[in-house]
Amino acid sequence: MKIELTGQHIDITPSLRDYVHEKFKRLERHFDRVINSHVVLSVEKLRHHAEASILVSHNTIFAESTSEDMYAAIDQLIDKLDRQIVKHKEKTKDHHKQEGMHRNLV
Repeated sequence: MKIELTGQHIDITPSLRDYVHEKFKRLERHFDRVINSHVVLSVEKLRHHAEASILVSHNTIFAESTSEDMYAAIDQLIDKLDRQIVKHKEKTKDHHKQEGMHRNLV
């Protein structure tokens, strides 16, 4: 998965970059067809803001979170993206196989 990381009013340190890459591996565990990801990290006074848009097959998933700590904002962002990816995966799953099996059993 390709991750583009952008910082607004913040320098992206190697530790912050590694943290984002490590957390995004969790998303690949649920859905391996992620094409591209764009993550924007920004700071406004005491609020740390993280947002991401992920391009998956035939859809774009977007989430954002705000916290007092950048690492907490990234964790919340990953949780939101994870829920959306699982929901997208369920929508794209072919449920017709189960109907055919049920008809044969009856």
